[in-house]
Amino acid sequence: MDIVYLTPEEIIPYANNPRNNEDAVEKVANSIKEFGFKVPIILDENNVIVTGHTRFKASQLLGLKEIPCIKATDLTPKQIKAFRVADNKVAEFSMWDFELLDNELLDLQDFNMEEFGFDLTVEDIFEGGSSEEEEKYSKDIKVPQYEITGEKPAIEDLLKIDKAKGLIEEIDNADISEEEKNFLKAAATRHFVFNFRNVAEYYAHANPTIQDLMEKSALVIIDYSDSIRYGYTQLNNELLEMMEEDSQYGTEE
Repeated sequence: MDIVYLTPEEIIPYANNPRNNEDAVEKVANSIKEFGFKVPIILDENNVIVTGHTRFKASQLLGLKEIPCIKATDLTPKQIKAFRVADNKVAEFSMWDFELLDNELLDLQDFNMEEFGFDLTVEDIFEGGSSEEEEKYSKDIKVPQYEITGEKPAIEDLLKIDKAKGLIEEIDNADISEEEKNFLKAAATRHFVFNFRNVAEYYAHANPTIQDLMEKSALVIIDYSDSIRYGYTQLNNELLEMMEEDSQYGTEE
């Protein structure tokens, strides 16, 4: 397959494209900006788009002067039409394995994945992601059931502090005032990463005193009345803001 580089003016969108892709254009543009244009647009012999309308719109949004393309000159007009529809349809049969996805997102500490359409919310923290039927993340808070499902986790498995510890050591060694050090060390605690699945399991094993303190510390949500009592309505917004920041450093499932 030979890649040819064409200007946006030389590429012709298919007039009857049945796929509504407007919501994806900005996300694809962010991907191209971050990773480069790695998937060429497929054209027919007349430079009409077969697949890649979203990438084409994203390239226009980015103001690209040249776009990588592949000419599908080996396909008949009927095959072109079938390929165009089939390429959009087959993606609908893929589903996320949220446990594996969570692990992948944990490793992506250097990327803001929200730029590519991932919206991590309170529900994701407590339930590890949406169900397959929902197909996308939701901002609805669904209270989990805290029941023992396995062994009680070790306390050190509830919180990761390595990043914060390293930053605090760097702050301690910096040539700055004590007042500045204290402020920066307090800010460094924002890099604490809670493993909320382990927190939930620990809570299920804990005695009532520990459970009460965990509830008051906003580590678990019990019911709506408690969310009012302990200020979770306000906390919801704070958590969402924290998760937007944490998406740059990694979150724990």
